Amino acid sequence: MKKVVTMQDISCVGKCSLTVALPILSAMGIETAVIPTAVLSTHTMFQGFTFHDLTDEIVPVMEHWKKEGFRFDAVYTGYLGSFRQLDCAAKLFEDFGKDGLKIVDPCMADNGKLYPGFTPEFAREMAKLCGKADIICPNMTEASFLLDIPYVTSYDETYVRDVLKKLTALGSKKAVITGISLDGETLGAYAYDSEADRYLSYFTEEEARHFHGTGDIWASTMCGALVNGKSFDESIAIACDYVKECIHVTLEEPDYNTYGVNFEQAVPSLIRRLGH
Repeated sequence: MKKVVTMQDISCVGKCSLTVALPILSAMGIETAVIPTAVLSTHTMFQGFTFHDLTDEIVPVMEHWKKEGFRFDAVYTGYLGSFRQLDCAAKLFEDFGKDGLKIVDPCMADNGKLYPGFTPEFAREMAKLCGKADIICPNMTEASFLLDIPYVTSYDETYVRDVLKKLTALGSKKAVITGISLDGETLGAYAYDSEADRYLSYFTEEEARHFHGTGDIWASTMCGALVNGKSFDESIAIACDYVKECIHVTLEEPDYNTYGVNFEQAVPSLIRRLGH
């Protein structure tokens, strides 16, 4: 059985980070170990959420795992909330990522702005972590902060390709920019494989609204598809299609929750897609 470890926070209510990564990877037939970086009462879309930092627990967890001789087929990091957690993630890669796939979803910004509490200095350190990964999957805002270039809302394919090449120059073998739209009607992902010097993209018709947490769903699904032996191209397509289906089934519900998508209801379609 394939095994993945993912390091990110957990919100007790709210469909993002570990509350989507763990069930999605498990549904994809993968044993999933977790390193929670913090516990929140809800995700940050809500006001007045509680927050408990777990950074002090991370290294002891990893030291115990080393004594037990645990091995993983992939190491996948999501939202990391501090410089210390970036250091812990680098150690996670060093201790458990030597024989497996290393994926960084550099969750730190959207819509042209860093999330509260993050700084350009943090983005520069995140770029160093990205350099240790095999695959990184930022959105366009995160890509801009990683590269310290201006964020633009209008771009063409040539610009996207240039950004992707610069992202792999940080050190990762492959880079995917998520949430890309080149025509205003479709939404998807554009990627560059530096080893093969090859670009690829996949787009679906854009749904009527966007939701919190879909980037985490996308990254988790891509990770699961890759670990299941799917190609880079197919893994990107599976992730894009699953996110679209998650949004679609959510919007079909008359009184859907606005804080996250009904990814649970779309799991059967994901399993069928994998051929399990």
